[in-house]
Amino acid sequence: MTSGRAVGTMLVVGGLVATLAALLVPVYFFDGNRSIAASRSGWQDDGMGTWKTEYGPVNSLDREFMRTVRTGGLWELPAGRAAKERSTRRSVRTVGDHVVEGDSELDKRVIQAGRALKVSLPNKPTAQQQQYLDGIEKARGAEFDRALVNDLRKSNGKTIGLISLVRDQTRNSMVRSLATRANTIVLDHLSVLEETGLVDYEANTQK
Repeated sequence: MTSGRAVGTMLVVGGLVATLAALLVPVYFFDGNRSIAASRSGWQDDGMGTWKTEYGPVNSLDREFMRTVRTGGLWELPAGRAAKERSTRRSVRTVGDHVVEGDSELDKRVIQAGRALKVSLPNKPTAQQQQYLDGIEKARGAEFDRALVNDLRKSNGKTIGLISLVRDQTRNSMVRSLATRANTIVLDHLSVLEETGLVDYEANTQK
C-alpha cells in the first residue's frame, strides 16, 4: 500500500505539473498564433535592427507595417477613384468613396510617421499591386466591378492580419496610433466590399 506521505508527495508533484502545463500551453498557442499571423501577412525582417526614437523603439515589424500602409495607398487610391468614376453599381461607387477617404487619411499619417521616425517609405506600388491596377484598368463593365472588389478584398484581408500583429507587439506609440486607426479603416473597407455581393470568398482565401 502507498503511504500517506507518498500520496501527498504525488499530489504535490501532480499539482506542479498541472500548473506548469497551464502556464506553457497558452504561451505555446499564443506564440503559434503570432507566427501564423506573421506568415499570413507576408511580414519579413528587413535586417535593419531596432533604433530608438522619442516615441519608442522602431523595429522591422513596425517598418514593414508602415511600408505596407504606404504601398496600400499607392494602389488603392487610384483604384478607389476608378470605382467612383467608372462603375455603374452604387455599391461599388460607395467602395470607391470609402477607399479614397480612408486611404487618403492613412497616406498622410504614414508619411508624417515616416518623417518623425526616420523610416524610408516606398513611392510606388509593389509588383502585385501594380498587377491589380493593370487588370482593373483593362477590365470593363461587370468584369471591372468584380476585379476591383476582389483585388481590394484580397489586399485588405491580408493587411488586417499584419495590423493586428503590430497593434499587439509594437512598443512605439506613433506606430500604435497608426495601427489603431488603420484597423478601423481597413475593417470599414472590408465591410463595404462585402456589401457589394461581389466577393469571391473561395478565391480570396487562396494564396
